[in-house]
Amino acid sequence: MLAAMTERTESRKQRAARRAGEFPPAPPPLPRPVLDSHTHLDITVSEAGVPGGGDAADPVAAAIEVAAAVGVDRLVQVGVDVDSSRWGADVADRYPAVLATVALHPNEAPRLADLDAALREIETLAARDRVRGVGETGMDFFRTGDDGRAAQEESFRAHIAIAKRYGKALVIHDRDAHADVLRILDDEGAPDTVVLHCFSGDADFARECVRRGHLLSFAGTVTFGSAAALREAAALTPIDQLLVETDAPYLTPMPHRGRPNASYLIPLTVRSLAETTGADLDELCAAISATGDRVFGPW
Repeated sequence: MLAAMTERTESRKQRAARRAGEFPPAPPPLPRPVLDSHTHLDITVSEAGVPGGGDAADPVAAAIEVAAAVGVDRLVQVGVDVDSSRWGADVADRYPAVLATVALHPNEAPRLADLDAALREIETLAARDRVRGVGETGMDFFRTGDDGRAAQEESFRAHIAIAKRYGKALVIHDRDAHADVLRILDDEGAPDTVVLHCFSGDADFARECVRRGHLLSFAGTVTFGSAAALREAAALTPIDQLLVETDAPYLTPMPHRGRPNASYLIPLTVRSLAETTGADLDELCAAISATGDRVFGPW
């Protein structure tokens, strides 16, 4: 994402050009408000604009307004490098509906000429009041090969330490690296609050994360037809260890896969999770909302 995904920048720009202005229609509102626990407002606005055309003079406010209209009243803006982390922290200071997390994405760490300097910047930002999480950090074996994994691991360990020093939630990016993520958490000692962003594991991995008390955050991928294993993982996750997210502008839930995502589409994922878990929709919304407050604190 953003600078952390420079090897895909051109293709994403091309895709963004094709889909600009093609946000899906708003779904019916939820019965109770929930949060989007992981979004990238900066990338969404720059790649796809604002749902419904929105106020170009203040696209962040427009995106917040569209989300609130369907019952998504709180957003967590997630950093992936120093610049996006600083931007997110500033946005959280300006907009009461937004909190922020700060981090170096695992694919960013191997590219940095001075990882230590970047980590010092992240730590400075982590001390700010409306920065409530450290992430997305973690391990990614899909886009980073063997030569970059040592830097990823060094960065991940440093982020764990920052989260513990400041008492912030640790937000983990884990792609094809389940065992190594748990190994490093065990080595370092996990912070009190750990969120597996865009959970991508199977039922066995979900059970291990649940046993450890971690939070599993499900994105639009849980609605995909090919995601039976992911739905099995969601079904066994206790309702008080479950979060929902967009990872916008990516991972748009069905039936709009391939079009730009934004926080106002969270109701599609929540309703899918209610069906998957067998939970009453009202009860699920209340639980997600309470868990968001427990993880990130009051807005």
